[in-house]
Amino acid sequence: MVKPCREKVLQQENVYCVYDEAKIANFSPEMLSEHYWQKHNAVSGSAQGRGTTWFISHQQQQWVLRHYYRGGLIGRFNKDSYWFGGQKNTRAAREFSLLLTLEQLGLPAPQPVAYRVKRQGLFYRADLLSTRIQDARDLVGILSDQGLDESVWADIGATIRRFHDHGIYHHDLNSHNILLDRENKVFLIDFDRGEQRAAKPSWQQANMERLLRSFRKEQNKIPGFHWQEQHWHMLMLGYRQSQ
Repeated sequence: MVKPCREKVLQQENVYCVYDEAKIANFSPEMLSEHYWQKHNAVSGSAQGRGTTWFISHQQQQWVLRHYYRGGLIGRFNKDSYWFGGQKNTRAAREFSLLLTLEQLGLPAPQPVAYRVKRQGLFYRADLLSTRIQDARDLVGILSDQGLDESVWADIGATIRRFHDHGIYHHDLNSHNILLDRENKVFLIDFDRGEQRAAKPSWQQANMERLLRSFRKEQNKIPGFHWQEQHWHMLMLGYRQSQ
């Protein structure tokens, strides 16, 4: 049974934080900065994407710290500043809330730990701290090295179906945001701009089409990428059989 989130709010001038007291003790806003963890020698690694994702080891817990960055053309001119339309509408607050929903539903995804919003006039910047999936790699990294059994492809499809059946919309469902741990258990990550909505075939199909484009893109980009169209059919078989 999932423990209830002990959600706490901490506000200091223009900094607004929410954290789960059950997961993080003696919280301070500085914990949403990589510099804090670097000073405490608690950074265990990092990964590069749109920005740097930091892996944190703290009191036998493994976390992921991510700053919100803009993508696309606008990101070239404004890398991390967003229009402020209320705390509940910030990217960090919305993702924290969705991760909390996923945790309560028992879906395989990171759990929310804390978020921070720094307001600057009409704009804000934000950071999110969540749990790290232990001993897991994303599909792109795995398929760059090796193939997967048919049963694993089916499990990937069945897992995505679980999220869809609960109305969980993943804004950027791609092969980088699907992880497998050592036992090949499937996890979805990065729910920025995701939401829970009415389960409808229209957006669910669009989600799957986006994922398919992602596999094809990586296949064209990475020599020896262990993915073929037949693997998509295996994935979709698992997706449909879970209905």
